[in-house]
Amino acid sequence: MSGAPGLAVERDEQTGVAVVTLDRPARHNAITLAMADALAAAWRGFRYDDTVRAIVLTGAGGRAFCTGVDRDDAARVPQPPSPYSVDDPLIAIGPKANDLWKPVIAAVEGMACGGAFYLLGEAEFLIAGETATFFDPHTTYGMVSAFETIHMAQRTPFGEIARMALMGSAERLSARRAYETGLVSEVTAPGGALAAAREAAAVIAGYPTEAVQGTVRALWTAKEAVRSQALAQAPHLVTLGNLPADRQAELFTARRTGHRTR
Repeated sequence: MSGAPGLAVERDEQTGVAVVTLDRPARHNAITLAMADALAAAWRGFRYDDTVRAIVLTGAGGRAFCTGVDRDDAARVPQPPSPYSVDDPLIAIGPKANDLWKPVIAAVEGMACGGAFYLLGEAEFLIAGETATFFDPHTTYGMVSAFETIHMAQRTPFGEIARMALMGSAERLSARRAYETGLVSEVTAPGGALAAAREAAAVIAGYPTEAVQGTVRALWTAKEAVRSQALAQAPHLVTLGNLPADRQAELFTARRTGHRTR
């Protein structure tokens, strides 16, 4: 097993499957700047590794898949003063952003929220444990949900992602509801998502990789034009709509909104 602090990468040459694990369970697998760099490097590295033909992405600990960027690290990212520019630490953490067209299956247990959607939005499909929940707290704390909603709108009915984004931390989407709306392709018993994802990945990895990668590329081509145009607008919407960082922090500290799961 190899990787960087907060990220573990395991390769099984016999099956051709690699498992990438976000490994900060004490922090709900929130992504640090170092982890963001390591994720980008891992995806780029898989392009040159013929022993890896399919990848599973998961989070350690079972309490959360990922809760987005680590707020302490995010506060250290300087931002340009122009509303037409933004430095987003998560912009290149996904496989497609790094020109990887080997299939990626996400195995989700526990919470998946906010910036986790950068990763889930670039996976081919999701498998979730029964107790997994999906939510997007951005609006609750005075932040625009732009990249996250654009990623999710490519795989979720518009009304569902609109409700998730606008309800903020007040509501969580259950694994069962995510399955009903097509966000999740399979629901397992709690703790079973990783094994199911490994099994699916091993089947796919057993097929000729050229055909598999071509199919992945074809699938993404079907929606790439709309997706790329929408993502191009996201930085401006974020810089224009976000509250100042100190006001966001006040809301984050003060608000303890109860939530419901549907």
